[in-house]
Amino acid sequence: MIELSGTNASAIAERFKALGEPMRLLLLEALRRGECSVGELAERTGGGQANVSKHLQVLLQQGYVDRRKEGTTSWYRITDPQVFRMCELVCGGLEQELDRKRKLLRRRK
Repeated sequence: MIELSGTNASAIAERFKALGEPMRLLLLEALRRGECSVGELAERTGGGQANVSKHLQVLLQQGYVDRRKEGTTSWYRITDPQVFRMCELVCGGLEQELDRKRKLLRRRK
């Protein structure tokens, strides 16, 4: 395990921050199936091309995706598949929390 210091804690926080936007999570999920163009990603996520491009730039800067250009088209792909494992951990934690809250509500009735 990496020991946290002021320097790497900031870098790690920036990496987590990139996942704090729902559109970016939708883009990562769309890319799970394989490489896509910005237009394809816009269609799959329901976002506008400019908005999708802006979010892809953040994911690119943080190392979650990579880009290749083919003429005027930019193609994106996942470079860090561990992001899906991390999302599954968070989702599992959310499910446990929801179950706990449901049980508490049932007890109150």
